[in-house]
Amino acid sequence: MKLYVTRDYEEMSLKVADIIAAQMILKPDTVLGLATGTTPVGAYNSLIERNKTGSVDFSSVRTVNLDEYWELPSDHDQSYRYFMDHHLFNNVNILPENTNLPNGMASDKDSECRRYDSLIEELGGIDIQLLGLGHNGHIGFNEPDDVFYKGTHVVKLTESTIQANARLFNNSDEVPRYAITMGIGAIMNARTVVLAVSGSGKAKALRDSLKGPVSPMVPGSILQLHSNIYVVADAEAASLL
Repeated sequence: MKLYVTRDYEEMSLKVADIIAAQMILKPDTVLGLATGTTPVGAYNSLIERNKTGSVDFSSVRTVNLDEYWELPSDHDQSYRYFMDHHLFNNVNILPENTNLPNGMASDKDSECRRYDSLIEELGGIDIQLLGLGHNGHIGFNEPDDVFYKGTHVVKLTESTIQANARLFNNSDEVPRYAITMGIGAIMNARTVVLAVSGSGKAKALRDSLKGPVSPMVPGSILQLHSNIYVVADAEAASLL
């Protein structure tokens, strides 16, 4: 594990972008695992600027996202497809057909979960997976539970996650109650993981994930077992380490 503590969110974002850009330069057809939420936006903005100057090239990159809300149309302004299009894909030279998210509107959730796992396998696995960390220690939408779920699955969101995401909707009642998420297996099989964490509100979750026992009640704790992980946290997030 390599831990980088940065001064603030802006420096954290640049460091995350540095790591991802280096991977893309070394392997132009990188399979890039992506995350949504407020944490990665700064890194995505930095990658957009680097693409504009020609220092990184997305033309051969393939992407797989961690998750999507269940039964939320992709053109809804809070869907993760919409988020990725507006915060990254529409602003770089990536081929639309090379961008992949779980289909939250699939008619058969079990078939969709199998399809997504097969897609990741067909791509040869994930070269570098970007992760954020929930206040309850979730990674992707792998919520605290009695077990680690290996494969892609549909999960009922915890009340703390619903409340944390409510700021993005008109009210908490509009937040979907379910999401489809990549499982722990694909995340842990990624050749490199980058965990980005910002803000004092994530300090306990980061401490529990890195320093506590490995437990599905703190999903992020499984990352202690990954052989090649970069943790990039700003000073507030790292304050309890």
